[in-house]
Amino acid sequence: MEQPLIDNNLQKLKEPNNNNKSKVAAQRKKFNKRKLLSGSISYIFLLLITVITIVPFLFALSTALKGENDIIFSIPPQLIPDTITLDNFITVWNTLPIPRYLLNSVILTVFGVVLPLILCSFAAFPLARMNFRGRNLVFMLVIATMMIPGEVTMIPTYLIINKLGLMGSYTGVILPGAISVMGIFLMRQGFMGIPREVEESAIIDGANVWQLFWKIMFPMVKPMLGVLAILSFMGAWNSFLWPLIILNDPNTYPITLGLYQLQGAFSSNTRLVAAGAMIALIPVIIVFVAFQRYFIEAAYSSSVKG
Repeated sequence: MEQPLIDNNLQKLKEPNNNNKSKVAAQRKKFNKRKLLSGSISYIFLLLITVITIVPFLFALSTALKGENDIIFSIPPQLIPDTITLDNFITVWNTLPIPRYLLNSVILTVFGVVLPLILCSFAAFPLARMNFRGRNLVFMLVIATMMIPGEVTMIPTYLIINKLGLMGSYTGVILPGAISVMGIFLMRQGFMGIPREVEESAIIDGANVWQLFWKIMFPMVKPMLGVLAILSFMGAWNSFLWPLIILNDPNTYPITLGLYQLQGAFSSNTRLVAAGAMIALIPVIIVFVAFQRYFIEAAYSSSVKG
């Protein structure tokens, strides 16, 4: 009689465990459904943003590849031309001094990328790693300047450049963009992500402030440097209004101002305008593809720190 009683007691003890397991399985299944639903919504939203972003590019590329007999504006739009031709690119290349414009853009962009990388790092390092009175106040004041529109500071900047005698020169174009608040913010975040133990070890080994910055800290913020390089490149390469104000010699125009001349000369020929835009866009695509891994690394490091 004792053995059946023992078996019944063991069975009763096992039943709650089985119930708990079933509850856990049901909760896990419910959680997986929610996770799948939220993930699907996120991917659908990202896909929608991608379509909205890429459709204008595909339309411009299609227009640049269309021949004279192809209809540009049709309903529905015809993204694949009936006759694909490169004549529009050849016409633009032969009509305007595109190589000269590209060289001018390269010169402006090189300085427009290198200077922000160095100067923003110089400004961000003490705000991130040095302890001094008023550090947070200085940083907040720097960030507060982001609320000032660029159009408000354009006239004072123009007057300063004019007083310095830099009108018509590349220096006048490059100097106002040599450092940016966004660049300081990005580099400060990068420096703050470095463990304090690295700094302490370097100081124990006898490194001074310059060695600590240049040889240890600066190489460790490559992801943020890559992000800042891409943003600076896009800003310098696509800059239009400020070079238009400062430069007065067509031989010094960057590609953006060169395309503006194309718009005036061939305003009725949308194919040529689109071909010129594609020529100017090719370097941007190349740079982004080359540096996109730094975007991913910076996003990953930020999520880990968060």
